[in-house]
This record gives sequence, C-alpha cells and structure tokens, in this order.
Amino acid sequence: MSLAGVRGTSRVLRGIARPVAVTTTCTRASSSLSLESQQQLLSAHLGKADPTVFDIIEKEKKRQKHFINLIPSENFTSQAVLDALGSVMQNKYSEGYPGARYYGGNEFIDQSERLCQQRALETFGLDPKSWGVNVQALSGAPANLYVYSALLNTHDRLMGLDLPHGGHLSHGYQTPTKKISAVSKYFETVPYRLDESTGYIDYNKLEELATIYRPKIIVAGASAYSRLIDYQRMREICDKVNAYLLADVAHISGLIAAKAVPGPFSYADIVTTTSHKSLRGPRGALIFYRKGVRKQNPKTKEDILYDLEGPINNSVFPGHQGGPHNHTITALAVALKQAQTPEFQVYQTQVLKNAKAFARRLSEPKGNGGLGYTLVSGGTDNHLVLADLKPQGIDGSRVERVLELVGVAANKNTVPGDRSALVPGGLRMGTPAMTTRGFNEDDFVRVADVVDRAVAITSRIDKAARKAAEEKGEKNPGKLKNFMEYLGNGETQSEIVQLRSEVADWVGTYPLPWDSS
Repeated sequence: MSLAGVRGTSRVLRGIARPVAVTTTCTRASSSLSLESQQQLLSAHLGKADPTVFDIIEKEKKRQKHFINLIPSENFTSQAVLDALGSVMQNKYSEGYPGARYYGGNEFIDQSERLCQQRALETFGLDPKSWGVNVQALSGAPANLYVYSALLNTHDRLMGLDLPHGGHLSHGYQTPTKKISAVSKYFETVPYRLDESTGYIDYNKLEELATIYRPKIIVAGASAYSRLIDYQRMREICDKVNAYLLADVAHISGLIAAKAVPGPFSYADIVTTTSHKSLRGPRGALIFYRKGVRKQNPKTKEDILYDLEGPINNSVFPGHQGGPHNHTITALAVALKQAQTPEFQVYQTQVLKNAKAFARRLSEPKGNGGLGYTLVSGGTDNHLVLADLKPQGIDGSRVERVLELVGVAANKNTVPGDRSALVPGGLRMGTPAMTTRGFNEDDFVRVADVVDRAVAITSRIDKAARKAAEEKGEKNPGKLKNFMEYLGNGETQSEIVQLRSEVADWVGTYPLPWDSS
C-alpha cells in the first residue's frame, strides 16, 4: 500500500475522516487478445476449422469402408476408444508415475493410469503380487527397446526370430553388410530361424545356437509367423543358458486375452504387446514384468528375487520418454474393459475360424476345390496366413500393388529363401479387421477368390510390362520399376476396374463399427 493509503487509513481509524465507500466491479484486464475470437477459433469443429484436413479424413473413412483390410496388424477400434483418444486427457502433462509426478494437477490422470494398469492385469488373468505392468510406452518397438535397455548393457547379447523368417525389426535385424535395426547397433544380436522344410521354428537349432552364443535375452515373438510358439520349450532353453525370456505378443494379445490361443505368462519373464492389433485398442503398448522369486541360489538355497520393476519403469521414464500420452492410456483402459466381455471372446474365436477357412481355401489343391497356393508352414494356428508366391512366378510387391488398386489392403512380406526385402516373395494377410466388420468363414472363402483373381491379373500385367520394356531396349525388363510404370493407376486395365467395383459394392454393405451409415 502507498504511503498516502496508509495515512488515509490511519485518519479513518482515528475518526478524523469519514470512510469512503468504494464500489468494485470484476472486469477483465484490457488486452489485444480477443477472447471471443479465441473461443471461435478453439471451439470450431474440424469441418469448419480446417476443411482440407476434414476432407482428407472423410476420404480415408470412405476408403476404409469400401476396402477389404487384410493387414494382420490393423483393426477397427471402437467408438468409445475414439472418444477417449479425442478427449481432454490429451491436454495434461504428467511426467513420472501415479503418485510421483513432476507436475501438479494429476489427480484424475493418476486415476486413469492406475485403472489402466488394473484392467491390463485383469484382462490377462494376472495376480498383481506376481506381475506388474507399465502402460506408458508409446508403441511396440519402443517398448522392446526399453526392456532391452533396462536389462542389458551395450553390446550384451540378444536373440530373436530372423526377420525373413517371420520376426520383427525391433528384435535386432541386421544383414551381413548393414545393421538395419538400431537395436543391432546397441546390442549384439543373432537370429534363430525356421526349419525351412516345415515352416516351424527350429527349436533344436535355437537351443544349440543359444548354448554357444549365451544371450542375456531371448525374444519369443513374431510379426509373420502363423503357428503357435512353444513357450515352454523357450523357457527351458532360457533356463539352460540363464537368459531372460521376453515374449512379444503384439500380434496375438487379443487372442490370448480371450483365451483363444495359449499365452506366454506361465513361462515368460517379460511380456510386451502393442494395443492396436488384435487387442483392438489405441496405438499404444504394454510391458508386463514379473515380481517375486525368480529362482533359487543352487548353493545357498536362498531365493533370488526378480529386479525388473524398477529398471523397466526407469527405462521408460526418464530413460527414454518424457510425458506419457494420457489420452492413449485412457483409451487403452477403455479397450481393456471391452476385452473382458463375452462379445470380445466370441470375436476372437471368429478371427481364428476365419483364418483357418481362409488358409484352407488358399492352400488346398485345385483338384480338391482349393486354389493351390503354398503357405509357409502349410496353414495357420492364429490370425494370419503367409503365402509364398514364388511358385506362381510373381512376387509380393507386384501383387500388393494390384490388390490395392482393386480395393484390398495386404502387405508384401519376406518368406524363407528370399534374397531381397524390397521385392519379397511373400504376401501376409490376416483376419482381425474384417472379422470386426462382420465377415465370417464364407466371406473369407470369397476373399481368397478375390486374392487369386488379383494374382492372375498381376501375372498377366507383369508379362505385358516385361514385353513393353524389352521393346524399349531395357537391359533389365523385369525390374519392379518397369511393372509399376506400366501399371500406373490401373485405370486402363479393365480387369482391375471390374474387380474394384465388385469389391467396393460388396464390402460397402458391411458397416464400420463406429459408422453404420
């Protein structure tokens, strides 16, 4: 208070001067910032605020509605999950963990994350005394890196399934001349492989290699393996070489949650998964880790406890990430609740039925009413099939493009025996997304026929493209570039135009889960 103010107050107190009645009104300080214009900017919905982006999204919605989605790592999430993803939970910063944040105002963020952790353990039937879970990892590949960093020092040893044999980049893929995955730069990685005569993991060679190599972590997981993994055998191998068993179940976690396929939790030390594939949630990840007794000291018989919780949590934050994505964690909590419902179990059972029907139609000999394709391992035990197209004289890159032009999303994939990851001989296809939209076994028989027609179209166009390239004097007329240039957008190919129309009309009759129009 100013000196004059003090004097005035003292005069009033002495009765010399009368108190002056002061009327105050609450007014906002004048500012060049117009609150009204700000509110208009911030409250406008997307269609009005940014018509360009809105139009792109609407086009993508239309594409999703009229496409057959066979990519096994994709799905259609629920409206409730989308609601949570677009909620105010995205506005909050919350570095740290529930009860120990570096920002104030996290009461409800803590509630959301704790609920997500609780539901994650419940969904997979895990005892919180024996298992913990971190739900902050942004996606699956980072989640794996965080686990490696928690348990390994640089240049420690790691084993995972070879990428051309169905593994994943995040398991440490490298070629003889280049370290493709950064994981192989930080750690020493060596792959195990399939028995190419059967298409199954060669556990005997894996054990032999692990005994010599003695890794600290063995990863049991895949991105293009259509059979069940023998987690018990993997556990035995890990125990023999004193390695941690990390199960990466990103592709099949939804099937495991519904008990449609066996899970790894009875055998693994750590389990990682994404949340947006068969689990049908937002694009996030979970890291499950064991607690309690790991083993006994053979000499003293004393219990040796797991020490995973602290290192893994510290690896996630502050080791690799800052603030978690709270809208994703909240949406994941919603998806995990849905994964505990009877409807989700029915859905996952249908995913398996559809995959088996799809595989049968593709692989049975033509004389038996099938299409005669070669499937790696001969069939499937899960949600995907991996077709080897080399016997058809074509590759996955060309077929993937033609499928896209007729309204089918699938992806090229390496298969055993491939020499190039850019022009692989395989095509990976799965059933989760279209099962979400209501497809049954009969529908997937029809899908197999669509794929077969696309392969035949691809073969004919490839021959024409090679001939055209030869006439131009191309030294290598069979290059993928020549095929793509000849194909263009497919509009000049009547077979493509016709098949695309058939696919769009058929698939458009199946509603998207969040849009019944």
